[in-house]
Amino acid sequence: MKKLQIADGIHMLTMNVEDILFEGIWEIVNGVTLNSYLVQGEKTAIIDGVIGWDGVPETLYKNLEEIGVDPQNIDYLIVNHMEPDHSGWISSFRKIKDDFTVICTDRAAKMVSSFYGGDNVRIVKEGDTLDLGKGKVLSFHPVPNVHWPDTMYTYERDTKTLFSCDMFGSFGRMGDHCFDDELTPEEIDFFESEGIRYYSNVMATFTSSVKKAIEKAKRLEINIIAPGHGPVYRKNPQKIIDDYSRFALYAEGAGKDEVTILWGSMYGMTAKAVDYVEGILKRERVKYNKLKMPLVSDSEMVASVFKSAGVIIAAPTYEYKLFPPVAAALNELGRKRITGKLAFRFGSYGWSGGAEKELHEIVERNKMNWNFIESVEFEGMPKEEDLTKIEVGILEFIEKMKEKVVK
Repeated sequence: MKKLQIADGIHMLTMNVEDILFEGIWEIVNGVTLNSYLVQGEKTAIIDGVIGWDGVPETLYKNLEEIGVDPQNIDYLIVNHMEPDHSGWISSFRKIKDDFTVICTDRAAKMVSSFYGGDNVRIVKEGDTLDLGKGKVLSFHPVPNVHWPDTMYTYERDTKTLFSCDMFGSFGRMGDHCFDDELTPEEIDFFESEGIRYYSNVMATFTSSVKKAIEKAKRLEINIIAPGHGPVYRKNPQKIIDDYSRFALYAEGAGKDEVTILWGSMYGMTAKAVDYVEGILKRERVKYNKLKMPLVSDSEMVASVFKSAGVIIAAPTYEYKLFPPVAAALNELGRKRITGKLAFRFGSYGWSGGAEKELHEIVERNKMNWNFIESVEFEGMPKEEDLTKIEVGILEFIEKMKEKVVK
């Protein structure tokens, strides 16, 4: 665990967590940071928390002592969000001190009791404040469904610091550099990529609520954004606000100037057409990501489709339906409410078709509103005339994709 001062009277405690599935689902090959924050006036508050993940409350003792804080003098535990990666420290902290006050929204208060038991909870609503003394005044601003219904921002008026919890967060472990003004160009690119994967995996379903939370952040005067995961933004907090605004557009159909090929093949017949399409994309100088299902994790698949301005679906008919690994991927994209994407599908069939019918059932059931170029299906191995039709479709797809590109 690292300890860093981010402003006068405010410290961050951060640790890297690896070798877990985030939310029990999402592969995080590059780890993730868990950040908590200590605000000191005459009284002291912890915002979110990371103890419990490394097992023992004594870890917190040691780290607090190193920044001159007696755990017995902590008065408030502020829970921006009840997901256990932010609140799992409550029961551990009770082993250190039991006369603290938990501050949270009404939705979170119900979960404090059901998750961890106990009482002494103060419920806050929009604009409520907590004066810690010495100029440190915290205000609270609910941002429901980002990404649980209990979530809120905490804002410190003196330093103009927004403690945003999951909002404005990112996957990715942090090394020596924890602030935006310290990041190397390579680290900036890394957290851009990890931020896209984080948003697509965790936030995309709640994009409409995320957009409201962005607008709420814009109404505050912000010098620092301190999220629950990823770097602290103290030089240019507007950057991560702009990034999240762009990510919200990706969830609604826009994307980078690149394509994701979401494909599967049983006996190489659809694969032959995929090889042909790769040649066209290279000739036309279109960047693409080729994902063979089911060999790619859901985390990577969702992130790749999410950020792409166009999606090529290459999958055969299997037992009168769409090739199951590709169908499962599309269903996951539907669950994540990734809507409005431009798409083109081709694939082979044997004794009967059926893939196309299930494809449209998935899209309609999930209200994905994807815009499809006319599909190409072929019996068995693709013939020259099939490949010609596919090329026509790909060229139309590339032209229409220009309308979806957001830098």
